[in-house]
Amino acid sequence: MDAINVFLIDANKLFREGMKRLFEGTPFNVVGEAGSLREGLSALNTGTNPDLILIDLPSGADEEVDAMRTLRENHPSIRIVILTNDLETRRLSAALGAGAGGYLLKDIACEALMQSLKLVMMGEKVFPTHLAELLVNGRTEDMGAELPTRRKGLSQREVQILRCLLNGNSNKMIANHLNITEATVKVHLKSLLRKINASNRTQAAIWALNNGIGDQTAEAGVAATV
Repeated sequence: MDAINVFLIDANKLFREGMKRLFEGTPFNVVGEAGSLREGLSALNTGTNPDLILIDLPSGADEEVDAMRTLRENHPSIRIVILTNDLETRRLSAALGAGAGGYLLKDIACEALMQSLKLVMMGEKVFPTHLAELLVNGRTEDMGAELPTRRKGLSQREVQILRCLLNGNSNKMIANHLNITEATVKVHLKSLLRKINASNRTQAAIWALNNGIGDQTAEAGVAATV
């Protein structure tokens, strides 16, 4: 893998020093650092040109999210990954809406971190394993900052399938829930993935979670046709 220039944004200087040591001897090369998003924006506007930015959002407050959105708009080619202490779904939703390519926790194993960052640089979105549990259990009631619903022209059946994906259902289970064949499920799934620009089921579930569909997952198990 080619060298990847990294910019670190974290209020904890000791953590930033640790990350620089961690990246030694890897494809990741730290080219700059800042203690806040404001400082980071200033540095980037003066010529620093990283491929990847690792950011901690201490509070996920509106001003932090707005600053990250500005960063993304001004530097669209730069990948952004949130590296923080805890999985807080409101912050996760806000980060996704602001253009983050990943949301990782600081207790992640070094090898897993490296692999996750490589995936982000390949265009994938990466999230902690805890998120899978949230998706499967439909625990979206604390998503206080959901993005406006944008259904991308999805049919009613495609929305039903998205709700099933949030429940962790397989194609066979979805077919049984909706009283259709597995082949029909695959056709609908392929169509909805194309419409929402998702490459797999996990990305589709995350899209649903962030576009107001997750709060209706309970209907997926019983809805067949309407």
